[in-house]
Amino acid sequence: MTDAHTHHSDTTGHLKTAFFLNFGFTILEIAGGLWTNSTAIIADAVHDLGDSLSLGLAWFLNRYAQKGRTSQYSYGYRRYSLLGALINTIILIIGGIIILFQAIPRLLQPETTHAPGMIGLAVIGILINGLAAFRLRGGKSSNVRVAGWHLLEDLLGWVAVLIVSIILLFTDLYILDPVLSIMITLYVMVNMIRNLKQTFGLFLQAVPSEVDIREIEAKLRAIDQVQSTHHTHIWSLDGEHHVLTTHLVVDSEVAREEILQIKKKVTDLAEAQDFEHVTIEIEYAGEDHDPRYHEEPS
Repeated sequence: MTDAHTHHSDTTGHLKTAFFLNFGFTILEIAGGLWTNSTAIIADAVHDLGDSLSLGLAWFLNRYAQKGRTSQYSYGYRRYSLLGALINTIILIIGGIIILFQAIPRLLQPETTHAPGMIGLAVIGILINGLAAFRLRGGKSSNVRVAGWHLLEDLLGWVAVLIVSIILLFTDLYILDPVLSIMITLYVMVNMIRNLKQTFGLFLQAVPSEVDIREIEAKLRAIDQVQSTHHTHIWSLDGEHHVLTTHLVVDSEVAREEILQIKKKVTDLAEAQDFEHVTIEIEYAGEDHDPRYHEEPS
């Protein structure tokens, strides 16, 4: 439990660091955009401001999600982190649409920019967003993964600005700026739409994509004295912490000590699969069971 608490505290701290890095750079970016007369950088600054707000929301909700269980929220507040992932995904998709509306007209009317100033801002942007993205690496919850996608989009965007600004030192191919912006935005939006689908699935208590419920049931049936399983359900609180409930059927002659051993083996199996909440119902063969519970998941 201590390791889990430390992990969540570290994640919240990383989100906090990412927020302040991103917000501080957004202020610098607005000033730099005005100095270089780059509407692309100013537009990106507005986008980064939205990212900062999203990171702040992710930080707050991730911290809020660490509150313990109450009489009203018996599983705790972890699903608030999932709510943060949903809100931030929608924000990022909307932001991508806005960027596309800004970038597409520039294909027809490319604008001149101050290339040396853009190079300086791009280098700073790569360092800041790269550091922030590095702090969030390895995050498992949907909230942290979406925040990481925010930062990855910004990092790729500044890499594109750096490439374009270097080319513009020697050529007048200003159309490269909107072309790269459109490519990066579409790439991020495709991943965000995929993430939105997964987040909606978690909200609707779908089995997490990395968990194979048939494999779990097979392992449960392989436990000594277990004849069959039914009514097995798996869902996730936030994309990282999962819940398992199952009914196990054993022979009517199984003793209490053997029941305790079965439960211990199920608990060990659940811990190996990162399940945080486990509910086990033991039933004896010959008892009347609801036939619906014997249905296999399709």
